[in-house]
Amino acid sequence: MTDPYAIYPSLRGKVVLITGGASGIGAEMVAQFARQGSKVAFLDFDAENGARVAQATGSLFLRCDLRDIAALREAIARIRAELGEVQVLVNNAARDDRHPLDDVEPDYWDERFATNLRHMFFCAQAVAPGMRAAKAGSIINLGSVSWMKAQGGMPAYTAAKSAVRGLTRGLARDLGGDNIRCNEVVPGWVFTDRQEKLWATPNSVRTTLDAQCLHRKVMPPDIARIVLWLAADDSAMVTAQHFVVDGGFV
Repeated sequence: MTDPYAIYPSLRGKVVLITGGASGIGAEMVAQFARQGSKVAFLDFDAENGARVAQATGSLFLRCDLRDIAALREAIARIRAELGEVQVLVNNAARDDRHPLDDVEPDYWDERFATNLRHMFFCAQAVAPGMRAAKAGSIINLGSVSWMKAQGGMPAYTAAKSAVRGLTRGLARDLGGDNIRCNEVVPGWVFTDRQEKLWATPNSVRTTLDAQCLHRKVMPPDIARIVLWLAADDSAMVTAQHFVVDGGFV
């Protein structure tokens, strides 16, 4: 059967770095960029799933705890040495662990920001010199609709994810003079294996789908496809923007 979705010639041969690529949305993006003929590298701390995704897609997997900025910088230097300068950065890695308001301590708050926000900036900082030299590049940050719909039960996560909007727009201004674009993709509730296992009850699924304009589940390929477009030259004059992919919930 012929694949009905777009092939972007400008992505062929491009060096693409994806964080959190061992599972869920990230693994789907690794597969989709590999299908485009990109040279894909991804970072994750999940060694087992990372190796599986790398073997299936022919991509370069480096195990890395993104909370460790020295290790992150070392991994990006290795990608540069093996594949070339990163031309597309997809800051995908995050964890939406639930945490009651009254239980949050300063160390946990800081760890959640390190997990969900801080690495995005330092990844962008690490790839920016190569993009500046090339006078081209695309940075795509993954946000969340959770804070937009005033979701409770994970205040450190929603605070970090709301900050992705400010980081994106600031980077777009700082890097735009060198023809480097920065945009945000804002997923709704995406039904990854993790979400199905931990939080998708019949009632919660029904309530979400009823609230969406499109009454079907948002799936990882739905997120990957708009990321591909933002990475490709087809979106060459798009920057400092956010794109919500939630079936029309917010």
